[in-house]
Amino acid sequence: MMTPANDNSSLALERLRTLLAEMPQNGEARLPTERALAETLGISRRSVRRAIEVLEAEGQVWRRQGSGTYAGPRPGALDAPPPQAINPIEVMEVRLRIEPQIAQLAALRARPEAIERISALVDRLDTTGDGDERELWDSALHREIARACDNRMFLMIFDAIDRARHDDQWRALRARARSTANFAIYQRQHRAIRDALAGRDPVAAGEAMRAHILTLNDNLHRQTSLEALPNVG
Repeated sequence: MMTPANDNSSLALERLRTLLAEMPQNGEARLPTERALAETLGISRRSVRRAIEVLEAEGQVWRRQGSGTYAGPRPGALDAPPPQAINPIEVMEVRLRIEPQIAQLAALRARPEAIERISALVDRLDTTGDGDERELWDSALHREIARACDNRMFLMIFDAIDRARHDDQWRALRARARSTANFAIYQRQHRAIRDALAGRDPVAAGEAMRAHILTLNDNLHRQTSLEALPNVG
């Protein structure tokens, strides 16, 4: 008998997205049957069917009559985006709209111990020696600011954005954008954010974070433009 607990299409969609993330996205990996998925996920078969319809509309799966449902775009489909592609510019667009608001909330809500951790992370960045280490501590700093705003949904969004740092293309691009000269600018901006948070000034914190993200965004745009130029000579 179907109950509200297992008749949940949104939950089915979330769990199917998680399953798809672990499968090859070449259009040849077949999903289990709807019945098997319903049993494995603990969701009604109707909810599974609805979720698959959404994924098919998004181009995340395709179905072959009499054969089953397959992960990824239909083989030979035109204009199919590469699976799990990370577009750094899209990431920065989201950061620009999210992180200033996070900084504003953090200025209002951060506990004294959170301010101390943020300050220590800014100081720690001053001692980093290479790009990989800077990426590590920079991520830790921005995540600590997200934690300090005391809003779990913002933290979840930040973590989703921050996972882009694991992509090789993203790391290489940021490494070029984060030159020694640029890093000195970023650190001045980090200190301005820290000071605004410590001063409990949400307006200044939001503006400082926005200036920081814009600077990084401009440098990333510059790098992507250079990559697009043809090699000469």
